Order: sequence, then structure tokens, then C-alpha cells
Amino acid sequence: MEYDSIYMQRCIELARTGLGKTAPNPLVGSVIVNKNRIIGEGYHHRHGDHHAEVRAIASVKNKELLKNSTLYVNLEPCCHHGKTPPCTDLILQSGIPQVVIGTTDPFDEVAGKGIARLRSNGCDVKVGVLKDNCRILNKRFFTFYEKKRPYVILKWAETADGYIDTERTPGSVNRPTWITSEKLRMLVHKWRTEEGSIMVGTQTALKDDPMLNVRDWHGPSPLRLVTDRSLKLPHTLHLMDQSQPTVIFNEVKEEREGNLQYVKINFLEKLTGQVMNFLYHKGIQSLLVEGGRQLLQTFIDEGQWDEARVFTGKQFFGKGIRAPEITPSRTVSYIPVATESLHLIYNP
Repeated sequence: MEYDSIYMQRCIELARTGLGKTAPNPLVGSVIVNKNRIIGEGYHHRHGDHHAEVRAIASVKNKELLKNSTLYVNLEPCCHHGKTPPCTDLILQSGIPQVVIGTTDPFDEVAGKGIARLRSNGCDVKVGVLKDNCRILNKRFFTFYEKKRPYVILKWAETADGYIDTERTPGSVNRPTWITSEKLRMLVHKWRTEEGSIMVGTQTALKDDPMLNVRDWHGPSPLRLVTDRSLKLPHTLHLMDQSQPTVIFNEVKEEREGNLQYVKINFLEKLTGQVMNFLYHKGIQSLLVEGGRQLLQTFIDEGQWDEARVFTGKQFFGKGIRAPEITPSRTVSYIPVATESLHLIYNP
């Protein structure tokens, strides 16, 4: 079992390399072991490309060794035809006698069927090695299929005395001092490449005029979302510049204008449920909420969040807009980052 954990951890490390590139597919890594030696490994690089098991098998130079080897994979091998053939078929054709799986796949087309197919064809299958770690790796994928909504990450920066902004009016030239150093902007942009969508509220759009794209890291920009109840956001804002797909939640109209999609919702009902429902049916597995306070607090109060990433700087504003209030009994970890600290809070 000790060796199983070591090889499964390697699968997880390989799988993580594909973060931000495989959606809507999960993150999967695979290693092939013969006599306690890794003879092949691979991971799923991007959506539509070869799966991890295919790459691992292909990397084995002496295919005769497969008949006496064990294949490790962090997620149950697929058994259906999608953009690629079933991995279970290749495993069986390769003569691999034993497969060790981290966790079952929640996707209905698989969901235990891959394991059953391998076993019914004489393959010795072990399931559940580092199960929790494997589920955490694919937290977006599991949340999407089990809870029927995207995985929600809240992000904000607050001062040492608990403020996220000074009092400002839209268009004000008196912009607040940066709470965190510019070095952290690269990390935030990296986070953006890892999520399917990103959202701000009306006031943040008006006051900060954010681009909500990826500039300081290499990778895809997420789908932009903004609330604009009465359609008062001017088309001079970056969010309205047609440079990338943007969804405007409003109560006036339902239509498309180039890259802008106007989605009509009921602002008298819970906002987050309607946003989650829209993203789920669009097949988007994750949402990064970047503020401001009102929108962040709405997600917290309505219980529609999974993780909060909170930067704390050394500045003191003394007054201004308070940071969102989040239940202190949640699981919390503290990580020093540059001259600031990053608090990771999880909603069990």
C-alpha cells in the first residue's frame, strides 16, 4: 500500500500540469510500474487530446513489459467514445493485468462502468488509493457533476485593519493605495487561467474599470461576467469592449451583441442560484469572484462558495469599505506570499 500511495502521488503531480487546459475534461495523470520501477507515464495535456492512460502506455518502450505491469491513474478510466476512444479498451488490449485507481468518475457516462469493464475482462482493479487527494485535485470536476454547479472561488485583498477599499465614487481619480504588491498580480493572473469564468459587480466595474483578462501569465482568459441590473454600464468600459466573451446579467433584455451576451434574470430572487444555473448549463465548471464587497458577501450569505483566497496587506486605511464577513470556523490555512499573507478558507 505504501508503494501504491507513492505512485498515485506521482499521478496527481502529473495531472496537475494540465490545470487550466483540460476543462471540461478532468485532470488525469497515469504511471505504469513494472517490478517497482516506473516504465511509463503521461498526463492529459488539453481538452480533445490523448488521455493520460494513452500517453503512459505509448511512452513504454518495451511493450512486452505491459503484460506484467500495473497501471496507476488518479481517476477511473473512461469506457465510452467521446473525442477519443475508451481508455479501458486500450488497457485491455495492452494486456495490463492490474490497475490501481484513485477515485471513481462522477460523470454518468463512466461512474463505475470503466471499473466494471476492466474487472469483467479479468483485470485486477484496486480503487481508493489517496482518494481524498484525488478528489481535491479535481474539485471543479466533482463539484460540477455532484452538485450541478461550478466550483466557486472568492478572492479579495484587505488591509491590516480589515478594509478592501476607500470610499470612492465611479470615475474618481482618488484611487486607493494598492493593498498588495504588484508582484502578486502575476499570481492572480495565473489563477485566472485556471478557472472557466470570472465575475464582478456593477460598482466594481464602474469604479475600477477592470479588464478581467490574462496579461501577466500565459494561458486562456476566463469568461467575463458582470451584473448590470438596469444596463447603466457605459460601453467605454473595458468589460464592454467586445475583446472577449462577456455576460451581462440584467433585468431588461436577453440578446447578443457580438461578444456581449445579455442574460435576463430576476434580481428579486437569489442572484447566485441564477448565475450558477446559467454557468452549469453552459458547461463551465468554475467561477472566480473578484468583488467587490456586495457581490462577495452575497455569495457568502447565500452559501454558494467553496473556497476563499484572501490577501492581507500591511496598510491601514482607517476607514472605507469593510472586507466581506466570512464564518471564522471554516478550515483556514495561512501562507506568507511576498510581503503579504494569503489566507485560504474552505467551505466544507
